[in-house]
Amino acid sequence: MRLPIAYVAIMAIFFDVRAPFAAPVLAQGISDGVIKIGIMNDRSGPYADNCGTGSVLAAQLAISDFGEAINGSKIEFIVADDQNKPDIGVAIARRWLDNERVDAIVGCSASSVALGVQDVMKNRRKPYLLAGTAASVLTNEKCSPMTTQWAMDTYALAKATVKTLLARRLDTWFFITVDYSFGKVWQAEATHFIRTDGDRVVGSVLHPLNSSDFSSPLLTAQSSGAKVVAFANSGADLANALKQALEFELIKNQQLVPLGLLINQTHSVGLESLRNVRLATPFYWDMTDETRTFSQRYGAAFDGRVPNEAQASTYSAVTHYLKAIAATQTDDGGAVVQHMKNTPISDFEMENVRIRSDGQVMRPLYAARIKAPGESNYPYDYYEITATIPAEDAWRSAADSACDLLKRS
Repeated sequence: MRLPIAYVAIMAIFFDVRAPFAAPVLAQGISDGVIKIGIMNDRSGPYADNCGTGSVLAAQLAISDFGEAINGSKIEFIVADDQNKPDIGVAIARRWLDNERVDAIVGCSASSVALGVQDVMKNRRKPYLLAGTAASVLTNEKCSPMTTQWAMDTYALAKATVKTLLARRLDTWFFITVDYSFGKVWQAEATHFIRTDGDRVVGSVLHPLNSSDFSSPLLTAQSSGAKVVAFANSGADLANALKQALEFELIKNQQLVPLGLLINQTHSVGLESLRNVRLATPFYWDMTDETRTFSQRYGAAFDGRVPNEAQASTYSAVTHYLKAIAATQTDDGGAVVQHMKNTPISDFEMENVRIRSDGQVMRPLYAARIKAPGESNYPYDYYEITATIPAEDAWRSAADSACDLLKRS
């Protein structure tokens, strides 16, 4: 006896949570005739410049490239400030999905917010595109079939940065770390790579999120005698710490290493202060004709600024998501994410890059040196790319991962 297709679909969903991935053919069409994307990030706090308005603009550019519609279904977006508070972020996600028919969320939130939102998206089977959140737990032990990680994480940036500096015999480290899980995990992952090579962490200091005074941590770092002072923080905290470091002339005697520096923070602090600082980055606007063309377009819409790493990744994430909808002719979350993972990413910043089953976008990273003022020849000419780090050498390997999705693949 042949059962009705609708009955088969219902029973598959009831008995197997992976059914939408196994049989996307059962989910066809745009559910309400509108493709709606939610963009959630910090718009008023210490991480506002990481993504904020710039990420909204990047998403708008991606949507405009599709003519703001796919086969007659209008593409819309909605924006919210999560205020770096998990309860607010989760409440926004639930309201968007339950009441405002949002199909996917692009997140650039603090890791504590992202972990809560990720659970909501997993339970509702909606794509969660992380374009700036850096906690590696999101694609490791807390991985979700609905989450993709587009920009960077604490594991890869720590590994790339530490390996580059240890090669230069900078073998004693001191950490200035933001006092919540994001910063602590970042320090722990960097420490793992330092100790693996037989080198030492001589000390560390925690600071609260959204700090304005770094004098005590910086003086402690200075007195430690460490060759490297590493900053396991981001956003305004990182910018403030780097600016205040100059007052204590740390730059003359110790190598400052910002683990999560974005180019807009480099612009804010200035080349005079950051000359010869080393970093790892997934994107630099001035690498190729394609990145320059996109950045000129972005700057024309955003006061001459260039996109930072998270903002460029937002464009890539939204574009790849919309391509998947166009190809599958559905906004069903499971079917769309499956197509995204099955289809290599090719755009202005990545070529033939795959998404691993744990959601990690397997893009290369780049080692960079910040130029001195006399080396910079035009606006935002800030970095010298010194090496390309292949994806397989940057991201956590499948063998070292705690993600059950990788174990199944």
